[in-house]
Amino acid sequence: MCGIWALFGSDECLAVQCTNAMKIAHRGPDAFRFENVNGFTNCCFGFHRLAIVDQLYGMQPLRVKKFPYLWLCYNGEIYNHIRLKNQFEFEYQTKVDGEILLHLYDRFGIKKMASLLDGVFSFILLDTANRKVFIGRDTYGVRPLFRLLTDNGFLALCSEAKGLLEIKTSMSTPAKITPFPPGHFEAFDLKLTGKVQSVQMERFHCCTEEPKHAAYNNLEGLGTDLKKELGFELETVKSNIRILFEDAVKKRLMAHRRIGCLLSGGLDSSLVAASLVKLANEELLPYPIQTFSIGAEDSPDVAAARKVAAHIGSEHHEVNFTPEEGIRALEEVIVHLESYDITTLRASVGMYLISKYIREKTDSVVIFSGEGSDELTQGYIYFHKAPSPKAAAEDSVRLLKELYLFDVLRADRTTAAHGLELRVPFLDHRFTAYYLSLPEEMRVPKDGVEKHLLREAFKGLKLIPDEILWRRKEAFSDGMTSMKKSWYSSLQEHIESEVNDSELEKANTRFPFNPPTTKEGFFIRQIFEKHYPDRCEWTPHYWMPRWIKATDPSARTLSIYKPDKDQ
Repeated sequence: MCGIWALFGSDECLAVQCTNAMKIAHRGPDAFRFENVNGFTNCCFGFHRLAIVDQLYGMQPLRVKKFPYLWLCYNGEIYNHIRLKNQFEFEYQTKVDGEILLHLYDRFGIKKMASLLDGVFSFILLDTANRKVFIGRDTYGVRPLFRLLTDNGFLALCSEAKGLLEIKTSMSTPAKITPFPPGHFEAFDLKLTGKVQSVQMERFHCCTEEPKHAAYNNLEGLGTDLKKELGFELETVKSNIRILFEDAVKKRLMAHRRIGCLLSGGLDSSLVAASLVKLANEELLPYPIQTFSIGAEDSPDVAAARKVAAHIGSEHHEVNFTPEEGIRALEEVIVHLESYDITTLRASVGMYLISKYIREKTDSVVIFSGEGSDELTQGYIYFHKAPSPKAAAEDSVRLLKELYLFDVLRADRTTAAHGLELRVPFLDHRFTAYYLSLPEEMRVPKDGVEKHLLREAFKGLKLIPDEILWRRKEAFSDGMTSMKKSWYSSLQEHIESEVNDSELEKANTRFPFNPPTTKEGFFIRQIFEKHYPDRCEWTPHYWMPRWIKATDPSARTLSIYKPDKDQ
């Protein structure tokens, strides 16, 4: 996890502009560098470093002797950098995983470079020899990137939108700041004035396609003869799911800093934590894996996480959560998120507070988490109401494509706020592409249980306790709170005292774009607008369940929610 920032063709003195780069200092607490580009007095890079790989040469912008005209600033991890280096016999100057981008670009050009990267990334690549600037972002947008481009060709880029808000431009109206679309790259011509012109915007990978880099990674035991006469053979499919998931966890062990794992006690984080502990033991990591859960003392999540931690043998930490603490943190969480989506904020508060604990009380820096599984494996409770397997499959892809606006945004901002680096194995390119290639009927909820196929794949292995393997879906923001009184109801009570009925009635006039329909939505939007006035388009729509009449995104408010009696 790092913070990247760059300007090309700045309209204002760089000394004035560079203070904006400090708005994302939390992303890289280990070092900071600000560097001008030779020959282009109005172009520069800013970089906040969190040192995870290659402590010595990891500063950026990354430049190597072989390519003196290339400048690279990137935030992310390239898990297959050694495999590609060996495959193409590249000569490395550093041990930095990002060096592979320079060699791949030099040999194959930008599109093939981007499509061969197995990892999570946002990058800014400057080629002064050919006067080009390239930017790109991974398939699911696990790593963030925002762009600002003025009418006269001034381009500003940053990991978070807050680093672009006060950029001075020569335009009379504020320039638009937009999230860069995941799975795409954009090419710009760089003029002698330092200004740019966009010449190409192209998608290099979509979640439903097998990634190009899969060709260079033969996984032992992977059943390739998948299409039998009767369709996909279930035992082969289950075995493939296990092999690809384990590979997704294993490749993410790449780190020089201590690895830990968020553990809510739900299916997804439990599978990640159990696989992580198993592989860490096999790889002989010199420390026990720390797992972290947060919740009220009597919350279902905390009890379930305790069971899993005891089963897998992790060094487990429990963080006590009170609604009062959550309410106190709301405003700073909204500022970090740059979003006013209701369900995103609710789930972010717990994740923000647990990340704060990890930063202050432990030495774990690389944090594994279960994001992406619900979207991929149809884990949301509303999938029980899908009109057909085809509709369910289409919605799964829609959710994956929108992750960068919701769950992936939450997971990045709440951890980066405290200088932690997030790893999400469920969003592995190859694992997701395989899962989405399976027949639609195979992936739907079955026997009243969502994510049935994923659970079935790990049945009988004793990787996690059986009652966790078959535990119902809880939203993180619901499951971490007391069964007697949820975080949701405590929050509503607080908001009731802050927002009156007449304010809500005028919401449509005050907020014509995405007008809030509840007092909670109104309260959140007020805080968002206070910090980010007129930037409501950053949240293009609210996250809501499909196929059911819902006015609130909390699963506990849906009629199809049945909490487990024995929790």
